[in-house]
Amino acid sequence: MRRYDDSSGRRLYRSRSGVICGVCRGLSDYLDLRVGWVRFFTLLILFFTGIWPIVFIYFIACLLMKPEPVIPLENEFQRDFYDNYVSSRGRTLRDLKRRFSNLDRRMCRMEDRVTSRDFEWEQRLNS
Repeated sequence: MRRYDDSSGRRLYRSRSGVICGVCRGLSDYLDLRVGWVRFFTLLILFFTGIWPIVFIYFIACLLMKPEPVIPLENEFQRDFYDNYVSSRGRTLRDLKRRFSNLDRRMCRMEDRVTSRDFEWEQRLNS
């Protein structure tokens, strides 16, 4: 029933295909239960505690739970990237910018090395 199975533990996400914000479906995926049972227990708690406490808790859970990824996450790097992106988009974009600028610097150094006259002489000497 769970779609995002990983060895480090279960991940709790709000489902994108849920009825109201996807909290019950996300809980059912996390707990590996049928969504009908989770909704039944939610309604049961609703009737025994009153409307406002469970509505408040439900929408707090909606705000705290991260949305389910659109595409399946295949490895831990993708999971970490998704979790970081959902929690702080600005920090993730800064990290990506830093990583790509480091790659760009390395590429420029390689191009400078390959296009230099010394590289041509070294190639001739080695062959």
